[in-house]
Amino acid sequence: MFRKADRDGLQFDKVIPRTVPPADTGLSDAEAADRLQNGYGNTAMESATKTVWQIVEENVFTYFNLIFCVLAACILAVKSYNNLVFMPVIIINTLIGIIQELRSKRVVDKLSLVNAPKATLIREGREVIVPTDKAVRDDIAVFSAGQQVYADAVVVSGTCQTNEALVTGEADEITKNPGDTLMSGSFVVAGECRACLDRVGADSFASRLTLEAKKTGKKRQSVMMTALNRLLQVIGVIIIPLGVLMYIQQTRFLGRSVAEGVVSTVAAVIGMIPEGLYLLVSVALVIGIMRLARKKTLVHEMGCIETLARVDVLCVDKTGTITENKMTVQDVVPLCEDRFSEDGIRLIMSDYVGNMTGDNETMAALRRHFAGDVMNRAVKTLQFTSATKYGGITFSSGATYLLGAPEMILTDRYEQYRDVIEKYSSLGCRVLLLALYSGDIAQKGINGEVTPVSLILLANKIREEAPATFRFFQKQGVKIIVISGDNPTTVSQVALEAGIRDADRYVDASTLGNERKIKRAVNDYVVFGRVTPGQKRKLIRALKEAGHTVAMTGDGVNDILAMKDSDVSIAMASGSDVASQVAQLVLMKSNFSALPSVVMEGRRVINNIERSASLYLVKNLFSFLLAVTSLIFTLTYPVSPSQLSLVNVATIGMPAFILALEQNYNIVRGGFMKNVLLRALPAGITDFVAVVAAVLLCKAFGFSNEELGTMSTMILAAVGFMMLIIVCWPFTSLRKAMLILMVCIFAFCVILLPWFFTLSPLSWKPLLVMFGIIILAAPLMYFLTRLLRGPVFEKQSEEA
Repeated sequence: MFRKADRDGLQFDKVIPRTVPPADTGLSDAEAADRLQNGYGNTAMESATKTVWQIVEENVFTYFNLIFCVLAACILAVKSYNNLVFMPVIIINTLIGIIQELRSKRVVDKLSLVNAPKATLIREGREVIVPTDKAVRDDIAVFSAGQQVYADAVVVSGTCQTNEALVTGEADEITKNPGDTLMSGSFVVAGECRACLDRVGADSFASRLTLEAKKTGKKRQSVMMTALNRLLQVIGVIIIPLGVLMYIQQTRFLGRSVAEGVVSTVAAVIGMIPEGLYLLVSVALVIGIMRLARKKTLVHEMGCIETLARVDVLCVDKTGTITENKMTVQDVVPLCEDRFSEDGIRLIMSDYVGNMTGDNETMAALRRHFAGDVMNRAVKTLQFTSATKYGGITFSSGATYLLGAPEMILTDRYEQYRDVIEKYSSLGCRVLLLALYSGDIAQKGINGEVTPVSLILLANKIREEAPATFRFFQKQGVKIIVISGDNPTTVSQVALEAGIRDADRYVDASTLGNERKIKRAVNDYVVFGRVTPGQKRKLIRALKEAGHTVAMTGDGVNDILAMKDSDVSIAMASGSDVASQVAQLVLMKSNFSALPSVVMEGRRVINNIERSASLYLVKNLFSFLLAVTSLIFTLTYPVSPSQLSLVNVATIGMPAFILALEQNYNIVRGGFMKNVLLRALPAGITDFVAVVAAVLLCKAFGFSNEELGTMSTMILAAVGFMMLIIVCWPFTSLRKAMLILMVCIFAFCVILLPWFFTLSPLSWKPLLVMFGIIILAAPLMYFLTRLLRGPVFEKQSEEA
């Protein structure tokens, strides 16, 4: 069948005319199946994870793998087969990377399936829930508060309010009536509507925006991966001209044979390539994702694991984080008993909740408590939003009532009722005001007389695990800040009961009228109440501008903009769909007590990568310094690829991978590359000085190039083991076993396989020179370590 083009440019198997089915019946199952089969489905542009081919391609077809293949071809050309030892290591590294990523893909795909967004559709007169990629053009979709609009649609019935900040940057709440367009990527903050899907899949506004972004921009990378990529780019540029110069110098100026020149050049180039470093980082991050997945935590962005290690401020909401989501009505306090009895208040509330379409937890609690027959029908409704913090209703009888935050409804008259309201707020109750209203709810703001009818007291139970979780974070040096839309007195009392330090320092965010006040407040207060979604965003930005690394937990639409601006966004799966889709991490069991293990996993990964990466940088620093020195002073490059491979395996490759999987929950300090260089420089300089000394002494005593190569190998191994001792200090049973194993492997290869690694027997003179250099290398390395790392080295030992 030939594929035909729709008028919008997409390719379909069959052109199906557009239609708008009735809002109460929708498409038939057959019509939906026909559209899905012919390419009119809301197919996702890309998978949440890489495909198998992408994983294989990214691990196999790399720039450095190409360099290694060229170097191997050069070694084969001169028939120095022993010096091909580095290739099996490269192949094994590549296979490990592929296998680990495939394992991670399987685990994450399973978890992503559980968290996949769902669509509520009307088909054949009934509501059905399907994955969003099974929705089709012309479907009638139901959108309610907390849901993200997954395809462009036109409202056909009902009214809702949407926020389009995620796609347009404008944070205003926009009312959508029949005939208005819902933009994909926006989210519903209040109300409920039915809409006909108009543009789906790659044709939707959000998809086109994503495609344009891919053309004009690059995916944001973490600090660590950015630093590593820059390092690899610099190395990639340097090694080619340096390799050419090395070959010319070894053959033309030193008079060595072509085979010897190739072997020396290949050794120098291999030494400058951190062949396992990028793999180590990728595998460590992938294993981190798998560990979190097993703890029912879904990772949307790999880089956020690194950022977690640096978090020093955790922003949380009250409801759903400190307290359980489920809310209950505790009491009703009449304020105008001469006009409204308790029974009368119950009837008003029964009519109010019966006419409202909102489905947030507050409304659910009110519905449970004020269940009853609806006696009055609404002619006008105003849905509650986080921005206004109140809702309203006008009944057919003509009476209008408002329900919401007392200070927002009473405005200037709040002081008259402050004492009674704050009496209940100080007990940790959420206080709502029911008031008779003489104004028009269709107009913005309070523009009529308000008569308080009653206070309605609600409460959430504090999560059992919350106090222990907060104690853990505070012990780890992470500051807890509570950002809530509720009354600050209520939030402060709940936070104190949950054990949050300094929670008595609270402020009403409605008094923070400008950026300057907000920036000052983030340093002075711990609890922020009556915060609007826009203010949440400003608070997060102010904390980041103050130099903090900020994580934020959220579960509602009012948290989304702030979550997008935080360094790490964490959503509860039990919250709104859009929060789970926007967040970098999703707690699938909505268990707040899982957060410590999430943060500790980040610290484990970054600390171990820093420590292991320093082992690779030692070799790269030494090889670069020695190559440049050899060129300038026309010195023989002393080691062969096979000898360097032996040192790499025993003192770098295997230890780095073992150390990268250890537990290490210390607070991360300093920049990644600075920390790695400070760790690597002492051993790198010691290697360089010791080997140059060996080259000069061998030249002075007339030792052969074979003896020089063997001596240099032993010296590099000795300094490598000194570096391992420093990295492993203080010793654990695992570290002791690893160090002993590495020494045994090296000794086994030296004693039983010298021919394989081109090692030559040494007479007593070369042995004396070699041991003398090794003995002198120890104090040099100790001195350089104290000089370059100083207090950092001591602090590492204390924390470990």
